Formats: sequence, C-alpha cells, structure tokens
Amino acid sequence: MARLRPARTFRDSNSQAWARYSLRKPRKNYIKAMPRNHIQVFKTGTDKSSFDLSMTLNADRYMQLRSNSIESAREAANKYLASLLPENYLLRVLIYPHNVIREHKLGGFAGADRTSRGMSMAFGKPIAVAARIKKDQPIMLVKTTSANRAAAHEALRKASTKLSGKCKIRVI
Repeated sequence: MARLRPARTFRDSNSQAWARYSLRKPRKNYIKAMPRNHIQVFKTGTDKSSFDLSMTLNADRYMQLRSNSIESAREAANKYLASLLPENYLLRVLIYPHNVIREHKLGGFAGADRTSRGMSMAFGKPIAVAARIKKDQPIMLVKTTSANRAAAHEALRKASTKLSGKCKIRVI
C-alpha cells in the first residue's frame, strides 16, 4: 500500500492551481483522471431554529488542505459532538476541495536511473484533491445553544489538530 506524503509537503502552495477536468472534452484536459474526494458528508446533526450560538473554525493564514485531512477533522468534531450533544448541534464543512495535487514519483532504490526518467517532463500524476484556503476563511461551522458553548469549542479544537495549519475559533 502506498503511503501518503506528510501534509507539510502540500500545505504551502506557490504553484498554479490545476483543476481543469472536463467531461465533454476529455482529450483537452491537463488532468486525465480526477482523484476522488474523501469528504463523505458536508452537513451533520440537526438544524433547529432554537440554536443561538454559531462558532467557526477559521484559517490563520493561507494554506492548502487535502480532502482526507478535512474529512478526519470533520469525523473528530462530529464524534465528540454526537457523544455529548446528541441531536442538539449542527456541524457543516464550508469548503470544497477542487485543486488537484500532482506528484512526480521517483525511484529511490538501486538502479533507479534505468527505471525513472528523472525530472524530465515532471508534470506528475494526480494523487489527491485539496482546498485552497485564504486567511480568515471559515472551514467549519458549529451551531448549538449557548449552554453547550464549551462542547462546541472543544469539538472545533479537536478538529483543528487534524488540519496541517494553524486555525482560530471564532464566535459569530
């Protein structure tokens, strides 16, 4: 099984965004096959009109997050909220990963010069999709009652540990 590279290798992106994938003209694409999005559900919990507290998890700086890290953050927050506040919260993921991350795989073994072509034509193969996030852009939203403020804050804190950048929790 192939291992994923660490998130720090893709967190900062100074390159051009690649998201060109067309179903109508597949031969004109830069990306022949789109990697799958790992986010399963974007909205969990129940939406009630009695919720008076909204908290968001905002990016502290510009970063790029892979879809599997966003999904693990959502799972961590949802598991914590579901155990403490069943049917008394709403959790939403506010970003969608469009950007395709490419990787040029090189052989790191003896005789690799015969099997790989080095960095010539190193466009890379698509391996994952990511979301490009600006500074202070909200990533997740939790709605609940003001009595459950500590639980919502802790859930967003647990979610931020799964992401590869620094995040802030804001009350709206």
